[in-house]
Amino acid sequence: MSRSWAEAERAVIRRARLRISVLVGLAITVLVAFVGGIAYGVMVQAQVAQVTRELRYNAQFGAPSTPPGCTWLFILDDGVLDDGVLKVPPGFPLRGDLDAVEASGGVVERDLRLNGTEYLVLTQRGADGTTVQAVFDTRYQLADRRHLLLALVIAELGGLLAAALLGLGVGRGTVAPLAEALARQRRFVTDASHELRTPIARAYTRAQLLARWAKAADLPDDHRDSLDALASSIRGLGDVVDDLLLSARLTRQSEGPGGRAVDLAALAESAVRTEGDRADERRITLTVERPTGPLIVTGVETALRRAVDELLANAVRHTPEGGRIDVRLGLRGGQVELTVADTGEGFDPVEADRLFDRFHRGPVGPGAPERRFGLGLALLREVVTGHGGTVEAVGHPGQGARFTLRLPAAPDTAGAATDEAITTGPR
Repeated sequence: MSRSWAEAERAVIRRARLRISVLVGLAITVLVAFVGGIAYGVMVQAQVAQVTRELRYNAQFGAPSTPPGCTWLFILDDGVLDDGVLKVPPGFPLRGDLDAVEASGGVVERDLRLNGTEYLVLTQRGADGTTVQAVFDTRYQLADRRHLLLALVIAELGGLLAAALLGLGVGRGTVAPLAEALARQRRFVTDASHELRTPIARAYTRAQLLARWAKAADLPDDHRDSLDALASSIRGLGDVVDDLLLSARLTRQSEGPGGRAVDLAALAESAVRTEGDRADERRITLTVERPTGPLIVTGVETALRRAVDELLANAVRHTPEGGRIDVRLGLRGGQVELTVADTGEGFDPVEADRLFDRFHRGPVGPGAPERRFGLGLALLREVVTGHGGTVEAVGHPGQGARFTLRLPAAPDTAGAATDEAITTGPR
């Protein structure tokens, strides 16, 4: 769905603020997590190294009766097990490891989860040739790790909160110049378009007068054609300026107090009569079919008139001499529907959605000249979507195009029983 410039600007600013906030928050979160992960990893490695050193030392030089805290020693000497006088945890010693080392003389290390904790068990030959099994209870080390993890989680949550607040502040401060630049751009477009309208209108009027004088004076054809081309170019420039001014003002009009009832059928008839002269010049048959009753929508009449004018102007521009343009209006499913179908050059169906992009250019077909749609169709969709409606385009190269505009009907709009057709064509 297309949006007006102001809405698009606000969306860009919101996205920029959100993106900056997310990036700042993510950076702080990753930093906290990285530092915390390093701290946790260093602590775990230090604990493992310390426990391993103690186990090896005790296995080498310790005695079962006097082991350090959290450590138990079991000595197997000629098949006789000595576990000292201390109470040992259930499940120990690991007699299988003792017998294996006694037989092979190797070293067996293992981590064992038992009794609700984790034990590190080292079984090896002792200094006096006996087989020693050292068991270390890591419950206190595990508790230290849990405490560190809890501290890291709290720090991470605090970091997230700080990151969110900092990100919002940075986002607002960073995006503020962008918002101001967009506002200045809008003011410039509005002011420049408004100021240019009068001199362009004067230049167009002067060019038309010169073209008429040239025709009355029977000047050479190339002179008259050049003056006609000049008038057409000035008119095109005026259309662009009008489009820019409408785009800049559209949101303020649409956001103004409510809008009012507009008879879209009457508005379309008026637009057809206005465009009739141009159609006659190119021998294009222009027809309008509408219900006998009114087709009421709620909105800004000038903006809706500009949208209908653009549909008709676009059809006339792309319909060759001797062609036909049919305008049909009706009420369907609670919506007022206006269709403009022409027998012009058409377009590739894959380009249908892109026709409403600003200054879209696209070829009609292989080897065909470039077809330019400018601002008009983009602004048309802004008008229609700003009034809660839709517009779609259907066409094929060389087979004409059909544009359908749908707007919500006012609650008091009645269905039409009969249609009447008005036809204009070459005279």
